[in-house]
Order: sequence, then structure tokens, then C-alpha cells
Amino acid sequence: MSENIEATNKTTELTAPEIVCGGCASSIKKALGNVAGVSDVEVDVASKKVTVKHGENVSRASIVDALDRAGYSVAS
Repeated sequence: MSENIEATNKTTELTAPEIVCGGCASSIKKALGNVAGVSDVEVDVASKKVTVKHGENVSRASIVDALDRAGYSVAS
């Protein structure tokens, strides 16, 4: 089990229109998995939705920034 159990109590859902395949999903999982405080990332290719479980110290902006650096914009 993770040491940061208390830090994984928030969920952020985003839509990334550029998601078109499983490779995109893998890239997103890797990029967001490198963000400190992120505990889980799920990507639904069909709906272009990204669900991120994370601690309170992780802001939506930091998640959006990590996606942007990976080449995926977030729909507002």
C-alpha cells in the first residue's frame, strides 16, 4: 500500500479532445503518473475523458499543465 493514503482523496475529471487511441492513453498515464501526489489515472479513449485521483496538494492547473506538456489540451 502507498504511504500517501490520506493524500489520495480528490478526483479530477478532464476532457482531452486529442485522445484517439490506446497509445494516447498510455502517454497520458505516464505523464500524469509522474506528477507528485497523483495516485491513479484512468483514460477512456471513446469519451476522451481523463480521471485523476490525487491528493489535496495537487491542483487542477498542475494536472492540466502535465497534460499540455505531453501534447494534450484540455477542453473547458
